[in-house]
This record gives sequence, structure tokens and C-alpha cells, in this order.
Amino acid sequence: MSIRVEQGQATRQQLVAVATDLFARHGYEGTSIEAVLAASELSRGALYHHFASKEALFEAVLERVEQTIAERIVAAASAGPDPVSRLRAGCLAWLRIAEDPTAQQIALIDAPSVVGWQKWREIDGRYAFGLLKSALAAVAAEGRIPAEQVELLAHMLLAALLELALVIARADKPRAALETGEVAVEDLLRKLLGA
Repeated sequence: MSIRVEQGQATRQQLVAVATDLFARHGYEGTSIEAVLAASELSRGALYHHFASKEALFEAVLERVEQTIAERIVAAASAGPDPVSRLRAGCLAWLRIAEDPTAQQIALIDAPSVVGWQKWREIDGRYAFGLLKSALAAVAAEGRIPAEQVELLAHMLLAALLELALVIARADKPRAALETGEVAVEDLLRKLLGA
């Protein structure tokens, strides 16, 4: 790889890292391009070489945050001995991620309005929602749920998890809300899967 390509990748990674921090702390609306430039100590030309707009920069940040969320979910779920326990562990990991201010602000609060619902769903489909569908498909392969219901159940479970994550994120006592939410998810999955 040429030095120029490496420098370009390093610049892009620096911009995404700086923007992630600023978007997480101040939200999309509270973060200006000028703030990103000042914090990154890069020129406007360098930023616009990599990103056509603030929204494009946010989309790159969202991709990275979603990738990190997915990695954390996979790490939590991979130790499960069977598809149901892996699904349960992944769902509980997602709730715990809701305590992370970066995930809250970027993936839950700003993403739908900044990139739009369709793009947000598309990005999430490559990461957390994609994992959820795969986990439910594995459960269906064991005969625990009908295969033809995987897609709809994935949407229903995602909606429940997203709403619960927002409740946890906005709670006066997030840790207590998380603990209550974990019990609720356990109950929901037990009733849904008979396990």
C-alpha cells in the first residue's frame, strides 16, 4: 500500500474518531464542521476530500458505532451453548450497550433523523439487526419458531429492544432500569420461545 493511501486512510480514521467523540457529546445539531476541524487539526479540504458533507461524516461515524455495537453483541453471544442462549445473550448485551453515551446519542437518538429511517434501517441491517435475524433463523432451524415468522419476529423484537434501550437511556436511574429491562427481556424471550 502506498504511503499516500495510508495517509488518506489515517486522515479519514482521525476525522471519524474526532467526529464520533463530538457527536456523542454534543449531538449532531450541536456539532459543527468547524468544531470537527478544530479538534482534528485538519484543513477543510482534507475533510471534504473524504466526506462531501456533515451528514456524510455522520453516516461514517454511525457505520463505525454500529460495527462496534455488533462486535460487542457477537462477543457476548458467542459463548452461548445453543441458539436460544446466544439470542438471549445478544439481546441482553444490546440493552447493556444502551448505557453507552456514544451508542445512545449516535445510534439511537440522532441516526433516524440525520440519515433518515430507511438509511438507518439499512445500516443497522448490516450490523445489530442482521445479527438478530440470524439468531432468530438459528432458533427457527431448531424448530422453536416457524421459519416464515423470522423476519416479522425480528422486527418486533428489535422494536421492543430499541424502545427499552431508550427507556434505559433516559431513566433517572439507568442501572435500575437496565436490571428491570433485563428481566423483562428474559420473560419476553421465554414466552416467545418456550424456553
